[in-house]
Amino acid sequence: MKDVSLAKTYALHIGIIALLFVLNFVLPDYHQGLFARIMTLAVFAMGYNLLFGYVGLLSLGHAMFFSAGLYGAGLTVYHLGWGVPEAFVAGVACGALLALVIGLLALRTSGVAFMIVTMMFAQVFYLLILYFAAWTGGDQGLVIQQTSRALNFGSTSFDLTNPTVRYMSALALFSVVLFITLAVVRSRFGRVLVAIRENEERTRMLGYDTVANKLAAVVLSGTICAAPGAAYALLFGYIGSSFASVQYSILPLLWVLLGGAATTLGPLIGTLFMYYVTDITSGFTSAYLLIVGVALILLVLFAPKGILGSIRQRWLGWLP
Repeated sequence: MKDVSLAKTYALHIGIIALLFVLNFVLPDYHQGLFARIMTLAVFAMGYNLLFGYVGLLSLGHAMFFSAGLYGAGLTVYHLGWGVPEAFVAGVACGALLALVIGLLALRTSGVAFMIVTMMFAQVFYLLILYFAAWTGGDQGLVIQQTSRALNFGSTSFDLTNPTVRYMSALALFSVVLFITLAVVRSRFGRVLVAIRENEERTRMLGYDTVANKLAAVVLSGTICAAPGAAYALLFGYIGSSFASVQYSILPLLWVLLGGAATTLGPLIGTLFMYYVTDITSGFTSAYLLIVGVALILLVLFAPKGILGSIRQRWLGWLP
């Protein structure tokens, strides 16, 4: 039975990736660009889901990890002239280092205090971006030139401003992080994280170092969140302070809750749902946020575990 569930799990994930690959060739230009953005931000939600969904730590500061990747990659290209691979690695490294520092400090607290502390750190990060506006561009942000957004492999060059290349790059990032997340949640480490979420005191009594495991989860979550930030700067050519605001700490929480917390594909479903509800309703009325709010309330009332979480609870119990 376990082998059958494992086979179904991997078949589902591979099927989703294959479907996204095929969509690149059939979607109109507008939706192709939108899907590239959705996949990139879904990775952000996946990083958040690892900490919130599987460990049970509610953070309102994950925008700083996304922005660390965004500015780590964007500023090295803009000011130092680094290439795309080096800039991407720099962005991810900035997010990982920041997550380690924040984790060491914030994990001295728990519950609501952890949420408040992470939000405070995120606000400090946001204000630092505004303070060093001469380097960061402040509120206006910075635009990365098209000539700087080329991925070179020997004599072969891939222009990240090309819609197809951009879509495939976003799909590659999404696919890699999806399988990393799947491997983590199915591992012994992932089971310990769930045990901490359910009963941290009992997990500690069983001999596990809960603080070390939570710190590892914070670092991994921050690193994953930094990767789409770095990718966003390189794929879409813009870095701005709005990505470090509280709004971008709340959005991944909404995406995860909508799709289903503690599900590997929930972040994609939630991000996709949120983006298209907003996109469709904004075409009909200027009060689209009201309609979006009503849709979210109805979804929470009738599917409190999120879309995929409710499907898992009612019909497909093998979903990871």
